[in-house]
Amino acid sequence: MSHKYSGGAIALHWLMALFIVVGWVMGQYMVDLKFSPDKLQLYNWHKWIGFSAFLLAFLRLLWRWTHRPPPALPGQPAWQRHAAEVTHVLLYLLLFAMPLSGWLLTSSSGFPLVYLGLIPLPDLVAKNAELKDFFKAVHWYLSTGLAALVVLHIAAALKHTVIDRDGTLQRMLPGRRRPLV
Repeated sequence: MSHKYSGGAIALHWLMALFIVVGWVMGQYMVDLKFSPDKLQLYNWHKWIGFSAFLLAFLRLLWRWTHRPPPALPGQPAWQRHAAEVTHVLLYLLLFAMPLSGWLLTSSSGFPLVYLGLIPLPDLVAKNAELKDFFKAVHWYLSTGLAALVVLHIAAALKHTVIDRDGTLQRMLPGRRRPLV
């Protein structure tokens, strides 16, 4: 049995990583901009990235259900396996909750969500200033939590690569298996 993830799992992982990083950076940048057509365009791109990530989260979950991940590497302590499982469950929850909270924020703000400028999506709630404030806070807290989990995930991968040298990161890299350090 291979200890490397499948090509599909690797592609979905790195595509989601790209969506998360670009969406988060864009979100941090755009909120303090003065109202302008450029700001509105950034908001649209941010929403498109978020909805794409939402769709990709379903695809990732389907992939995970139909393709078993490789077994844990030999010698990995039980607490690390448990910590990885909890972190992955939280990441999956946030991969759904984060874009959903953005969609709810958009709906409660009274702005339409038109995916890629082509596909109008329904409002999940009616325009409502109190709900807008609530979903804005939820979206911020979820983005902060997601950022913290991503940093933890990266730190763990680097620890496994630099300190443990156990091949954990190589399992999720595209291409042939080769040592990084």
